[in-house]
Amino acid sequence: MDVKALEQLLQAVREGNLSVEEALQRLRALPYENLEFARIDTHRALRVGFPEVVFCQGKTPEQVLAILGRLGNRHRKVLATRASPELASMVMERFPRTRYHEAARILVLGESEPESETPQDRYVLVVAAGTSDLPVAEEAAVTASEMGSRVERLYDVGVAGLHRLLSQSEKLFAAHVLVVAAGMEGALPSVVGGLVSRPVIAVPTSVGYGAHFGGLAPLLTMLNSCAPGVAVVNIDNGFGAGYLAHLINCG
Repeated sequence: MDVKALEQLLQAVREGNLSVEEALQRLRALPYENLEFARIDTHRALRVGFPEVVFCQGKTPEQVLAILGRLGNRHRKVLATRASPELASMVMERFPRTRYHEAARILVLGESEPESETPQDRYVLVVAAGTSDLPVAEEAAVTASEMGSRVERLYDVGVAGLHRLLSQSEKLFAAHVLVVAAGMEGALPSVVGGLVSRPVIAVPTSVGYGAHFGGLAPLLTMLNSCAPGVAVVNIDNGFGAGYLAHLINCG
């Protein structure tokens, strides 16, 4: 249940269209619903403004379907991350009002169009160093977009060819907040942070050769950035970056 749904519920009680007993029955599952293998946080949208997001990796298809079914009954939109194409097919068969962003590995159950919560001249810019970083960058982009932010993309502009990035300076300077995904040595967020006057959210990706240590090398590079205004999320955490970018963008 989100704020809008709760307002409608209370309004229905006040106008006499819904009894107090019926309203209590609908609210009975707050603040969570126990499915034994999962305790679904049905109160989260009221607290933080967006429903609980399902992390599919490590869960069985049956568990994902059960959780999405319960959340879908209570919220207008539900996101599920790290969903494989095989899982996506099963979910879409069970819940026809589901969209799958394959590049981002994100399922969206419910509303077909994101509700814009921010002025259209204010946008999140998602920047990716290389094509191999796109799954993480797209996870960030789709997350921010589905939460209600306008999102622009700038891909394959890594430090090996800085002219590609600098040629897009107008788009860089106009962004309200930037998400920068990079693997290998992870230098791109520092470069972007040294160019713009807006917050930069750095995302290290697990893309690189052996001494890259599965994303640890770019993570340490980003944490040691000398550019001001750069924050860092965990390795491959495009979802966390997109979520934070939306909160900054709509704030």
